[in-house]
Amino acid sequence: MNRRKFIGLGVMAVAALPATLSALSTIDFRATKPDTWTAHTVADGIKALYGDIKPEESGVTVKAPKVASNGGAIPVTVKSDISAKSVAVFQDANPESAVAVFNTDKDSIIDYMFKIKMKKSGTITAILEGQDGKFYKGAITIEVALGGCEG
Repeated sequence: MNRRKFIGLGVMAVAALPATLSALSTIDFRATKPDTWTAHTVADGIKALYGDIKPEESGVTVKAPKVASNGGAIPVTVKSDISAKSVAVFQDANPESAVAVFNTDKDSIIDYMFKIKMKKSGTITAILEGQDGKFYKGAITIEVALGGCEG
């Protein structure tokens, strides 16, 4: 393939990218569900985001270290094989419980890794809204070592 043809195809692909991305159904949860971000408890945050739900306690795996030596950067992994509409993460150690909400589509792979800040020991909870209309839950309790040492 000559260079001009290659560059031309690359420009066309870049031009088509915004149209492809805008085709995904994105929701601005901060604008549409503002009470989620000011809720002080996990239950209130979940209710503000999804309403009164009874999630199944299966299908979602939350991993984090049992003891976090640095509460300022705790690595968290959320995984699931369930086809999801959204995935929300909450914690009960900080004043506001919401951490993040991920908008997904039916073909998304739920395997997220991110870091969160927790000022004390607590529980991290992930709620998955399935494409089937059901809700699923996973949680893990971790200890945050105060003073930066693991003990």
